[in-house]
Order: sequence, then C-alpha cells, then structure tokens
Amino acid sequence: MTALRSFVVVAEAGGVTKAAGFLHLTQSAVSMQIKRLEESLGISLLDRSARSVSLTSAGEQFLSYARRMLDLNDEAFRRLMDHDYEGEIVFGVPHDIVYPTIPQVLQRFNAEYPRVKVQLLALYTNKLKEMFARGECDVILTTETRVGPGGETLVTMPLRWVGAPGGVAWRQRPLRLAYCRHCVFRHGDVEKLDAAGVQWEIAVDSDSDRTIEATVSADLAVTTMLEGTEPPHLERVPSGAGLPDLDVQKINLYGGGAGTSDLVEHLKAMLRDGFRAI
Repeated sequence: MTALRSFVVVAEAGGVTKAAGFLHLTQSAVSMQIKRLEESLGISLLDRSARSVSLTSAGEQFLSYARRMLDLNDEAFRRLMDHDYEGEIVFGVPHDIVYPTIPQVLQRFNAEYPRVKVQLLALYTNKLKEMFARGECDVILTTETRVGPGGETLVTMPLRWVGAPGGVAWRQRPLRLAYCRHCVFRHGDVEKLDAAGVQWEIAVDSDSDRTIEATVSADLAVTTMLEGTEPPHLERVPSGAGLPDLDVQKINLYGGGAGTSDLVEHLKAMLRDGFRAI
C-alpha cells in the first residue's frame, strides 16, 4: 500500500520531487518504491525518457486500480479504527407504520449522527411492548386505542377498510377477512362487524404481512389499515359500502426517562417532528 500510494502521488504531482515533499520522504525512497512496484508487476509504470515524468499506457491503466485499492484500504482502516463510535439504539416499529415517516427520520438521524447504529425492528405492537418491558428496545412505536404508562401519543389516525383497486370483495357475504394472527386491530374490527350485523369469515390467517397484502390485492378478501398507510396496490373501500366505521388508533411513543442518553432523546424528537408532519 505504501508503494501504491507513492505511485498515485507521483502521477498526480507530475514528478518524484514534488511527490517526495507531499509524502515526507526522500526522492530516492519514492523512486525505490516505484521501482519495486514495477518489478513486482513486470511492467513499466513511468516513462522516464523525458525530463518530466509521465505515465506509460500501462501506468495510466494501473492508476485507476491503485486509487480504488487505496480508497478501499483507507475506508477499512477508518471503520475499524474509528474511536468516535457513539453507540447503538434498538428501535422497534409496527410493520404497518414504517412508511412513509420512518425512513425519513432514519435518514435525518444518520446525517446528524453518522457514528450511531440504529437497529430497526419491524414487529407487532404486543411483541414490541414485551421487548421494551424487558429492556431489549430503547425506543418503540405502537398502534393502540389508548396510551399506556410512560408513553405519549404522537398522532391519532382512523382505521379504514382496505381492498383491491376496483375490487368487489367488500360486497361478498359473509365478508372475507384477511388478518395477521398478531394484528391488534383484528379483535375490535370483528366486534364492529358483529354489532352491525355483518356476517364474516376469516379467509386468511397468516404470520406474514406480505401474504395478507397479496390476498387482498387479488380481491380475495379485505383487511384494515391506518388511513394513509395503505400501499399503492391497495385502496380504501368506498364510504357507504355497508361496512361499519372502525376505531381510531393512536400511534404512541415509548422510551427515554431517567438515565436515557441524549441520542435517544434526539431520535424521539425527530419522530415527533416526523409524525407531526403527517
């Protein structure tokens, strides 16, 4: 790597004398490094026939490789020997509220704290609250009808019936439903259907959010999502479609308190800003 660096500096400086000054080496030391590099490659890198040093055609080709090898070498050393690493935050979010706010918040946080690792967990609200209670998460967001001890509500959002674009599954009776097994909306939704006298059946009961979305987008069932979080391949069921209004959900924030690092508090502040903009 020392020889490669000398070669690159010679090429960029246009001569051994200037390069030696930049590298804080003697001219003979730089010349020796270039000579050994040429011997190891079996090619001439510098054209020494004129008074000024120039690159041979092979030298021009090798220069781009040398720069890339040096860049990778320097990056590795910066990463492994960086003593300014500031820590890690474990951040949990329910799958259905990751977009669009969370990527924007993480991008902003990384720009301000590039040496902090944020481990993002996309899980169900109940699982996140269990992990938070055991101290396995520093910050979590939840979707709930009420806020628990130590939490704060960032925004309140209505639940909406969701189906395939232009679909008719919402017309069928019994109404075919698709839910994840751990969905916190499920129990309240079917209670609303029962109260409205709408017959229903569970068409898909899965651990996979992707399975639910695929089933609904195929117009084989309907599900519920927070208003504004439905993906492009799904759309809200028309109002007045004979389906009952659903509960309003709170997006709650838990984390912080005594002994919490400033980094956690800064992440929480960015989350407040992000959801306030919805």
